Amino acid sequence: MSATNSYLINGSFNQAISPFDRGFSYGDGVFRTLKIINGQPQHWPQHYQKLVADCAAISIVSPSAELLISDMLQLFNPDEIAVAKIMITRGEGERGYAPPAVTTPTRVIIKSSLPKYAQSNYTQGVALHVCNTRLNAQPKLAGIKHMNRLENVLARMEWKSESIFDGLMLDAADNVIECTMSNIFARFGDDLITPDLSQCGVAGITRQQIIDHAKPLELNVKTAPLSIERLLKADEIVTCNSLYGAFQVNKIGTQLVHTADLAKRIRELLAHD
Repeated sequence: MSATNSYLINGSFNQAISPFDRGFSYGDGVFRTLKIINGQPQHWPQHYQKLVADCAAISIVSPSAELLISDMLQLFNPDEIAVAKIMITRGEGERGYAPPAVTTPTRVIIKSSLPKYAQSNYTQGVALHVCNTRLNAQPKLAGIKHMNRLENVLARMEWKSESIFDGLMLDAADNVIECTMSNIFARFGDDLITPDLSQCGVAGITRQQIIDHAKPLELNVKTAPLSIERLLKADEIVTCNSLYGAFQVNKIGTQLVHTADLAKRIRELLAHD
């Protein structure tokens, strides 16, 4: 079923975001994007655990899991397949960067339609643009899915061709970090490498699921720095996120990339997680 875009703010269909909300003013908050199937949030324990950790990293008290589930039960129908975006901000405050001593977090849940991915993405793989926009190092925010996403916005503006699925994002030293909306893995023989995100980038839950539960893949999963030059020599490259699972990469920039069945194997792994 298709989903009509709608949202709840603090559990209500009738509230609005204040211009004094620090999420609106400064991007002072975090978010998660997840798939809803038959009204149920997929991989909810992992998403909620990451939401709590990201909130704690910037000293926001996360709403309880029960409260968020209650909101989603209001917003999504029992037979619905859709996307939920959960945003938690620090709440309202006076002008200025210093947060109030006491705040009441704002919670927002947005419902939108699940993207329709081309069948060729699953059977043939996807092409990536190499973004000119670089990710800046900020260890205190590294790994967190915070609401300051202007780097990703600028990167996504770099291409308009529908033949390009996503953009590969590098840091200032030309290390591969992630894509604009997904994480990335590269296979070299029996080693499966995903970039080190200790300085920048978003640590998605699908990335973590692959790291934690990759034994059936019979690969040695490692987190390590990954240069663009090394990436282009990989035996296989896949991207992953919570909505589509995993796709093979068949082209980066103008260079064709070898493909096999790793993305399919990962999707099967995620389906049983």
